[in-house]
Amino acid sequence: EVQLSESGGGSVQAGGSLRLSCTVSEYTYNTYCLGWLRQAPGQEREGVAFLDSRGDTRYADSVKGRFTISRDDAKITLYLQMNSLKPEDSGMYYCGIVWGMNARQALGRDPDYGMDHWGQGTLVNISS
Repeated sequence: EVQLSESGGGSVQAGGSLRLSCTVSEYTYNTYCLGWLRQAPGQEREGVAFLDSRGDTRYADSVKGRFTISRDDAKITLYLQMNSLKPEDSGMYYCGIVWGMNARQALGRDPDYGMDHWGQGTLVNISS
């Protein structure tokens, strides 16, 4: 079974940066989309950034221009570089993978449907 594991969360002040990492154990199918979603306490889950098997990326409007999703050449580690962080970026960040979907489709998908496989999450706290 595919396993994902996030790391890199922490506490920083507003305006700071963090880089989240997610290791992916395997790719069962050739068409897929990797992504980062987040959820703050009492808030709905939100799709943040997606990277599909063709290399296309999509971002939520709330993070566009500040966050960058990328992956290493070995396709083992997914990253989320987060710059100019704001207190509203705080929350639990999850990486996941969904099969048979591109980045545009994944961004438009209801976040409540989630991904096919998830990690445990890493906590991000941004103080003002």
